Amino acid sequence: MITDYLTSLFSLLFLSEHQFVVMFVSSLISSSLLPGNSEIVFTTIASQLIISERSLYSFSLFGLIAVATIGNTLGSLITFAMGKLLPEPKAQENKYADWAIDKLNRYGTLMLLLSWLPIVGDLLCGLAGWLRLPILQSTICILIGKFARYIVLLVGVYPIVKYIM
Repeated sequence: MITDYLTSLFSLLFLSEHQFVVMFVSSLISSSLLPGNSEIVFTTIASQLIISERSLYSFSLFGLIAVATIGNTLGSLITFAMGKLLPEPKAQENKYADWAIDKLNRYGTLMLLLSWLPIVGDLLCGLAGWLRLPILQSTICILIGKFARYIVLLVGVYPIVKYIM
């Protein structure tokens, strides 16, 4: 009974009409402090689009990349804003936080090009807000990093899907 419910739910979510909404929500949640994995959703939908359109260059794939990038960037900006709500920075005892703070102080918003990295990326975005880095420069660097992530995922999944076809 529960498996029938889950099967119905997943089939509803992955209908072509809902794929971009599912991708947006997944990428938004994945880049916030909530757990998620947009890479799995992205590669699943991208694989379906590659198979149905038999091309890497299609409007649907470009749209998928755009939706995933925007959702992931907005999620990171939420984390950035949450970091901005915290009190002014003081000395930390966490080696990962110390590393990230040191790098953000040294390289500034350019470090946010690495915001696509699992775990570290969320930490970088939160600390960038906490350190009060400029929002416009931070947004641009986060956007570039997230865009590159989905391009790399697409280029990585394409040969596998083509081999299967």
